[in-house]
Amino acid sequence: MSQNHSVFIALDQKLNQIIVGQSSLIQQLLVALLAGGHVILEGVPGTGKTLLVKVLAQLIQGDFRRIQLTPDVLPSDITGTNIFDLNSRNFTLKKGPVFTEVLLADEINRTPPKTQAALLEAMEEMQVTLDGDSLPLPDLFWVIATQNPLEFEGTYPLPEAQLDRFLFKLLVDYPDQAAEKQMLLNRQAGFAARRIDISSLKPVATVAEILQARQEVKQVQVSEKIIDYLLALVRASRQFPDLALGASPRAAGAWLQTSQSVAWLAGRDFVTPDDVKTVASPLLRHRLLLKPEAMLDGLQIDAIIASVINQVQVPR
Repeated sequence: MSQNHSVFIALDQKLNQIIVGQSSLIQQLLVALLAGGHVILEGVPGTGKTLLVKVLAQLIQGDFRRIQLTPDVLPSDITGTNIFDLNSRNFTLKKGPVFTEVLLADEINRTPPKTQAALLEAMEEMQVTLDGDSLPLPDLFWVIATQNPLEFEGTYPLPEAQLDRFLFKLLVDYPDQAAEKQMLLNRQAGFAARRIDISSLKPVATVAEILQARQEVKQVQVSEKIIDYLLALVRASRQFPDLALGASPRAAGAWLQTSQSVAWLAGRDFVTPDDVKTVASPLLRHRLLLKPEAMLDGLQIDAIIASVINQVQVPR
């Protein structure tokens, strides 16, 4: 077990101490961090999405910025702009919040397509172009976008082509009864999430260690049988009768990479079929498109993903 692996175990433990009742979500978020992929967090208000991201950024000593996206946010509000200085008579670059290591884009579906495109271009290209100059973003640059699944008035849903640029879509559910009781006990004892001093939390990792861990993940062995299994799953999604759109080649590459991340987190240097299955739902739920008749029948995308997996034979 490498030192970087111990760092991720410590990260998982610390996050679970602060964010009660979201252990599965935390595990999936760490897989995305390892794989270097951007994430959509979808859940009702008050489930700790913002707190989770802020705490994680502090624990890895990463620069953190937050954008509250609204209909009047312009692309330049995210990327930055050149401002003319009357005193020096020169243009000065004012960098936007996108120039950071961990970026929380709150309610991404509330901002217009032009602004969404500016953020998504930065995510894809790992750089921002301002007045003809290409400015690189930090090596860790990681976007976590949130959206509320309940409100649709005044929103601009991301099209499928742009959703495909996110590695995972994670659903933030209510905590179970025991976890919610613990939250109430913590609050009664004086703990308040909005008053927590994030900066006082002792970091357990560095950005350099995260980047080193990503290199170690690439060394995890994937047998040809596992690759054939993964390809069979991808092709099955494209031929599934209830789906109008299956997994893309980009999704296949991301599936392989995240399977390696799951294996590495489990302390193994090889990928198993269970690793592939583990990431199927968060990886595919925003990439697959149900046919209209399947929607009318009330079919859920996670159930369809489970059906796709069940129809493909597991290699031995």
